[in-house]
Amino acid sequence: MIGRIPVLDVRPLVECGSRPAKAVAGETFQVSATVFREGHDAVGANVVLRGPAGRAGPWTPMRELAPGTDRWGAQVTPETEGRWSYAVEAWSDPVGTWRQHARIKIPAGIDSELTLEEGAALHERAAAGVPKRDGRNAVLAAVDALRDTGRPVAARLAAALTPEVTGVLDRHPLRELVTSSRPLTLQVERARALFGSWYEMFPRSEGAIVRRGRPPVSGTMRTAAERLDAVAAMGFDVVYLPPVHPIGDAYRKGRDNALSASADDVGSPWAIGSAAGGHDALHPDLGTMADFDHFVARARALRMEVALDFALQCSPDHPWVKEHPEWFRRRADGEIAYAENPPKKYQDIYPLSFDEDPLAHRGILRETLRVLRFWMDHGVRIFRVDNPHTKPVAFWEKVIADINRGDPDVVFLAEAFTRPAMMHTLARIGFQQSYTYFTWRNTKAELTEYLGELTGEAAAYMRPNFFVNTPDILHAYLQEGGRAAFAVRAVLASTLSPSWGMYAGYELCENTPAHAGSEEYLSSEKYELRPRDWAAADREGRSLTPLITALNRLRRRHPALQQLRDLHFHRTDNEHVIAYSKHAPGPHGDTVLIVVNLDAHHTHEATVSLDMAQFQASGLSVAQMSGAESFPVRDELTGETYHWGRDNYVRLDPGGDAPAAAHICTLRPSSPTGGSPTHDRE
Repeated sequence: MIGRIPVLDVRPLVECGSRPAKAVAGETFQVSATVFREGHDAVGANVVLRGPAGRAGPWTPMRELAPGTDRWGAQVTPETEGRWSYAVEAWSDPVGTWRQHARIKIPAGIDSELTLEEGAALHERAAAGVPKRDGRNAVLAAVDALRDTGRPVAARLAAALTPEVTGVLDRHPLRELVTSSRPLTLQVERARALFGSWYEMFPRSEGAIVRRGRPPVSGTMRTAAERLDAVAAMGFDVVYLPPVHPIGDAYRKGRDNALSASADDVGSPWAIGSAAGGHDALHPDLGTMADFDHFVARARALRMEVALDFALQCSPDHPWVKEHPEWFRRRADGEIAYAENPPKKYQDIYPLSFDEDPLAHRGILRETLRVLRFWMDHGVRIFRVDNPHTKPVAFWEKVIADINRGDPDVVFLAEAFTRPAMMHTLARIGFQQSYTYFTWRNTKAELTEYLGELTGEAAAYMRPNFFVNTPDILHAYLQEGGRAAFAVRAVLASTLSPSWGMYAGYELCENTPAHAGSEEYLSSEKYELRPRDWAAADREGRSLTPLITALNRLRRRHPALQQLRDLHFHRTDNEHVIAYSKHAPGPHGDTVLIVVNLDAHHTHEATVSLDMAQFQASGLSVAQMSGAESFPVRDELTGETYHWGRDNYVRLDPGGDAPAAAHICTLRPSSPTGGSPTHDRE
């Protein structure tokens, strides 16, 4: 039912309000609604944000987003974690209506005394609701002026329209016919659910010994912990580990996914389970649980978290196969069905079945919760869930709700490269983060369209994590583009998304595919040990470590790069050059402007035409950004300072040092400099 003052289409809105919108503590986002009333009287609106205890915070005034649209909006910021609510209140604004009429009637000499007395009475009523310490006397002074017949009528009106009086009544308006929307739920989670830099590594490769003619020797959790200092020095927040559990022997895959394995082949970590245990066990080659705890403690000491892969599948040797045969689907020949994604076959993996036995779902749910809590007890608070789209959505909703009910800080990342409907639904039902199609979005048009989707209405429930590569995704762009391609994709991922990630070896620009047309790596680390000489790569200048470190440092310094929703693309006259800015509100504001050459093979020139309206909140005055005026921007990758205006020439050469294909600029408000865009080194 529509209220006295219609309040319609409140957003964010997730599944008609049946599911909560999402934010993290300290994240600013917009609440908007359509607000109007009959006739021509003025209306006002505000957002009421209620915290987990149900107490309303200071209400936030809304403004009409575009004149004549009746669409109102306001920025709100929940400061603490928990279950919040938000609603929009709309109201008749009698003082605003009076101002509209008075500005017409008084100059025209129409009912001047009556109009001024009506204004005095309204302001007198309004003053009663203004705290004395916040300007009540200023409003009462306007009342006196409006009734002072010894002054010219224009002066009496002007006294009620001063910035001081309007400012007070903007904060404490006289509201009539107040109408509220229904409250909507807001789930506020910890900051890591939105922002973080992820580094994926195989513990068994760190410290491994591989020699021709001898059995390979696996690295351990202890030797892997020795790599953590270097990972932390690059600025990563999360160390993500593929499965660390025992690996089955039956149908074990050989190198490069060969169907037959030799005695020395280590197998795929995703073929989970052997006589040594299942999902709640550590592979014996990696050491003991004390060694795992040491790894977690070392990461924590370096201010990093450990994320663990949770792959709900089994090798034929997993204890579950014998203990719970009802959890698996059988083929017509009576054998348990192995995993398939035709034409791909995964004979070393048995998927669980949730529909073969009506009790299986319940049993799998209990065991899943038990396993997750086992690893939570060992310090894991982030889980990267493997292929969640191959299990019932309702199952994950129950799992995440149960875990987060008692441990709201636990974060689940959905590794689902699948149809959009499934990806979005997984996010809506509880997954805090999602893998995305970023890997396959490489052109300016593709990136612009896709980021428009992710930062639009989807941002209320779906948080992207932009991985530049994974152990089984090596995109052709990286295969063919060389070092420059790796630099470009790192810049894009780390500045477009608040969460981004890379798989070890990316910093070495590893780009050899299994074969032409394949996105799999040759000598894939999924099937063999891959020790790397990190120190030699750094000494020889082959590593992108300096660039990656610089990117993560910028992300930590700039709130604009820690948020998703406020992204704006700017026009360029070259399809190979993309320009965009991100802004974070605050007392001083933070705006970052990024320009990238997407062509890893050729130098490109372009004119970047800035949308100046997008920079109003950054602290730059209109005078600084108009006409021929210019303002300073600092390229944080090179240290150069440029003077930019509305239209700016750029030349980006991917063949030089790694940052040469991009500018990452911070806006630096100062007095106008005038002249055409130039630059000088600081």
